[in-house]
Amino acid sequence: MRLKPFFVIASLLFLLLPSVEMKRAGKGRGLKRARHKIPQDRVRARGARRHSRSGPSGLVSPSCSELKESGKIFMDCQDRQLTFIPPANSWSKKPRHLLLARNRIKILHDGAFLGYDSLTSLDLQQNQILQVEEGAFQGLTRLKTLLLQHNRLTTLSDEALIPMPNLRDLRLYDNPWKCLCPLESLIRTLQVPSSRNLGSNARCAEPIWLKNRKLKTIDPELLCTDAAEAIIHQTGNNTNPLEPIPLRGKADSASLCHTYLFPHMRMDCSKRGLTEVPSGIPDDVVQVDLSHNLIRRLRLKDFLGASGLRILNLSSNSMEHIDHGSFFGLLHLQELDLSDNDLHFVQYGVLEDLYFLSRLKLGGNPWVCNYSIHYMVYWLRLHPLVKHSGLWCHSPSEFAGERVEDYVQSYNRECPKDKQPSRAELDTLDPVNWGTPMELQGEVEEDLEPSHLRAPKKYEVYRLS
Repeated sequence: MRLKPFFVIASLLFLLLPSVEMKRAGKGRGLKRARHKIPQDRVRARGARRHSRSGPSGLVSPSCSELKESGKIFMDCQDRQLTFIPPANSWSKKPRHLLLARNRIKILHDGAFLGYDSLTSLDLQQNQILQVEEGAFQGLTRLKTLLLQHNRLTTLSDEALIPMPNLRDLRLYDNPWKCLCPLESLIRTLQVPSSRNLGSNARCAEPIWLKNRKLKTIDPELLCTDAAEAIIHQTGNNTNPLEPIPLRGKADSASLCHTYLFPHMRMDCSKRGLTEVPSGIPDDVVQVDLSHNLIRRLRLKDFLGASGLRILNLSSNSMEHIDHGSFFGLLHLQELDLSDNDLHFVQYGVLEDLYFLSRLKLGGNPWVCNYSIHYMVYWLRLHPLVKHSGLWCHSPSEFAGERVEDYVQSYNRECPKDKQPSRAELDTLDPVNWGTPMELQGEVEEDLEPSHLRAPKKYEVYRLS
């Protein structure tokens, strides 16, 4: 009888053991989940920050910025390392301007822009685009500006342009176009008179006998003929040791510079190794950056035609000289940066065309404090609204580190006394005393010379008040 309670207790313990093991196992799995909870949450956070292909509905893509300019909505997705087009449902409102420059997009697939029916401008420059499928721009019926320059396109069908009936500005330059039979339809489209601003500066890269020829100037009949095939076959797979000699002339800004249209039209020509100002700067460009080049001299009418320019950066060019009339035509220029050059002075009259200049940067130049520097100071005094910086004497050594304005003031103060006008002369030169008895007294004193010594007057001067 005494053993019976023992067996009962043993049986109960035997029944309870599986539940205890199950709880222990459950507890282990719970700890495992707890250990992995933080990393999983971090992964989710990274995924939320990283732009997904589907994109969050009704929200701004985490990789882009939604901004407003002059009441217009535009999406800035530049420099985001994107390899695809963000879906249209990524935005809280339909954008009118989409900036996708400087990414890693290689192919524009059919329907890539479905849902972007409000777009009027699309910037795809400086990507790695190799292919544009015929239906890539489907739905962009309102698009007016398409920027495809600085990519790797070798061919493009005119069928891709059909969905954009309002297209007015198409930029295709700086692509390695193969001017062969597959490009014939596009060339014919670009040469239609109504397509004046479509592909204006695009040039052939191949075949060699058409290299550097503009697409708009090529006879499309030659691209798909037997004669063209014979020439290609003769040159040996589109290569020829006798390349055409390029025409010498001023570099073209359209092919050398990166042009951005939004929020205002600007050209980035910095770090291009330029030795002169490129030609063809459009009159509607607001900002031009020519910094970090090798432009040692500005020449007459270098900016002729750039009448709309407001901001001009010419810093870090080792510039030594600015000719008269270099800024001719820049009537509306507001900011000019001449810093970090080798300027010793600015010639008389160089700044006279800058009527509305408000900011002038002059630092980092070896300004020589002699009589040649006076023009700069006098011009700044006559234009007190111009905020300037960096005008310090570099040489000669006795004036090094002194403000140029202080040097000019001390120069005038130390002028020899025998060359300085008398007090009476200063009074007569003062416009306040014109027409007063003091001025008349000065004129009477001049007439006190004996009459027989007076020379006959050739002119009689009358002052009208």
